Amino acid sequence: MARRESMDLQGASAIVTGGASGLGHATARRLAEAGAAVVVVDLPDREGETLRADAVASLGDRARFVTGDVTREETAEEAVAAALEAGPLRVLVNCAGVATPGKLVGREGPLSAEVLSRVLAINVVGTVTMMGRAAAAMREQELWGEDRGVIVNTASVAAFDGQIGQIAYAASKGAVHSVTLPAARELASSQIRVVTVAPGLMETPMMAGLPEAARESLATKTPHPARLGAPEDYALLVEQIVANPFLNGETIRLDGAVRLEPR
Repeated sequence: MARRESMDLQGASAIVTGGASGLGHATARRLAEAGAAVVVVDLPDREGETLRADAVASLGDRARFVTGDVTREETAEEAVAAALEAGPLRVLVNCAGVATPGKLVGREGPLSAEVLSRVLAINVVGTVTMMGRAAAAMREQELWGEDRGVIVNTASVAAFDGQIGQIAYAASKGAVHSVTLPAARELASSQIRVVTVAPGLMETPMMAGLPEAARESLATKTPHPARLGAPEDYALLVEQIVANPFLNGETIRLDGAVRLEPR
């Protein structure tokens, strides 16, 4: 059977959620450079769609911005329809997520069900909803090397060594890790692979909001290389996952060997 030796996506389409900034935007750019028509799914910014749409426009003429909430099924349906208009859907990368902090019992009392539900809705329900809609489309495509499609999800090292104040976040990312193997097993008969990436301390918009001293302190926690992970590091791993047909059903830590401390 023919095998792919690179991430050649000429004539194909890809979906990246959370693709207007951070890890998602770097990944969308890399997929576009590989020839894919990229559908970026993200929320509008406060001024409407202008800033995020401009970010997507920078990816090239074949990129499209679908404004929507990943927790809503119609958003997933619109994204998949847009991708199929451009070409066979080969790649889904789920980067949309939130990291709302909160202790089990904080100064204002126990963690609210509202906060917990919202984090789980975005990080877990949004991921699984996009997976289902994309997989349904991918299974109808012709074989692409040994695959019909590849799904890459985003967990976090917090799934394994969550810190104090990460109750909701760690729970949600642990769930993303946990769906990886059963999804890969289910979709194997359709030649669709599922792999999850668990980033460590990354240079993301959320991290950019911290004071410089705090960011430098966090960077030194990574053994090697002693820096924050770059969005391009994540995008490179996505490329390698897509190109390597034997990566399947696994969660890969992308963390420079960091292990989070309790606080």
